[in-house]
Formats: sequence, structure tokens, C-alpha cells
Amino acid sequence: MDKPAVRDAALLLLRIVLGTVFIAHGWDKLMFTGLTETTGQFSAWGVPQPQLSAWLVMAAELLGGALLVVGLLTTFVAGLLALLMVAAIWFVHLDSGFFTATGGLEFPAVLVAALVMIVVFGSGRVSLDGVLSK
Repeated sequence: MDKPAVRDAALLLLRIVLGTVFIAHGWDKLMFTGLTETTGQFSAWGVPQPQLSAWLVMAAELLGGALLVVGLLTTFVAGLLALLMVAAIWFVHLDSGFFTATGGLEFPAVLVAALVMIVVFGSGRVSLDGVLSK
């Protein structure tokens, strides 16, 4: 297998996994935890405009995750979601240590690093961005 094909396969796998994670978290905020509870959590964490933020985060996670999976507007979406995760680290995880088990920054930091890889290397040829750029 040639190197560009391996790179494209790795980017596809990364996009699918990241997109699925974001879709799951957005879906949770919408359908399971609920936006009222999410707003309350955001308020307790000191997130500005907690109700608006809850809606925007839920929409960004759902739509952004779906766009990552299909590879459309990928670098823009990955950059936006990386900024969202930096905000999550700042408002939620920074004071909780490192490990995920204690609510720490481990998981969102991994998400930021993975999203930065997509910003730097793009979506790959196996994406709508790749198809549309031809």
C-alpha cells in the first residue's frame, strides 16, 4: 500500500472515530441529559451565557461530528471543535487534575490533539472535501 493511501485511511479512521464521539456527546446533551440539565451544569461551571452555550455546544457537536464523518468543511470544523474543547478544558476540566476518572483534562486534551491533526493534515482523499476539490 502506498503512503498516500495509508495516510488517507488513517485520516478516515480518525475522522470517523472523532465524529462519532462528538455526535454521541451532542446526542446525549439533546436526548438524555437534556438541554435544561446541560444549561444547569454550564451555569455551575461558570460558562458564559449557559443556555445559549448549551444549545451551541450541542449543535456544534452533532453537526460538527457529522461533518467530520463525511469529511465536509473538515479543517474548519476540526478547528472549531478544537476551540470548543479548549473552552471545555478551561471551564470544566482544568481544576480536576489530569485523569478522566476525576473529571480531569485527559480526554478533552486527546480530542484537541486529534482535531489539530485534522487541521494540519486535512480530511484526506476519502472525504467529501477530497471529492469536491477535484
